Amino acid sequence: MIRRSAVRERRSAVNVLMDARLLAFTAILSLLSLSAGAVAAERETPPLAVHGGEGTRLAEPGMIAPDFTVLDVEGHPFRLSEEVSRKPVLLLFWSVFCDPCRAEMATLQKAHDKYAGRDLTVAAVAVDGAPLRNIIGAFVRQEGYTFKVLVDELDATGKWKVADAYGVAFTPTLLLLEKGRKVLLRRGGKSREDELERAVSSLLKK
Repeated sequence: MIRRSAVRERRSAVNVLMDARLLAFTAILSLLSLSAGAVAAERETPPLAVHGGEGTRLAEPGMIAPDFTVLDVEGHPFRLSEEVSRKPVLLLFWSVFCDPCRAEMATLQKAHDKYAGRDLTVAAVAVDGAPLRNIIGAFVRQEGYTFKVLVDELDATGKWKVADAYGVAFTPTLLLLEKGRKVLLRRGGKSREDELERAVSSLLKK
């Protein structure tokens, strides 16, 4: 897991690079090269912390998860209330700068592959911000993720629309939402695949 304040600092640095096309392209190549070290995500890696989200958690088990609308990596809107009114949602908060997140993204892909077409929406929210949408999208395509990948963004008050509403202070953070937006499961750090499998299977049998 990594603190979100570190993401904000790194995002600011990358935003400067994005002003120059050549440097932005270099940053993309650098990020894509990280995929070769996917196994490293299994090591004990310090959590990535994100600025904000340290206050009251608004999405704990038993609570109703806040609704939100953000764009995916291709610019298409995703509204949680619409998705969760039809089926449960497996939701991951992650960052392209977070090594442990790659292991969680692989877990999400397995869940998506297994339950595709079986009443489960799998989605990941990148907490790196809209200025990095193209870099996030390039990383997603390079890794071959086929579930929904969303990009969090700042609101008019400077807060993250999704991560702050969910009280997410670290990535990765995983939630499983029932139909109706009730939070069934919340886990920070690397998830146990067997535990997640049991939770999803039990939920889909209801």
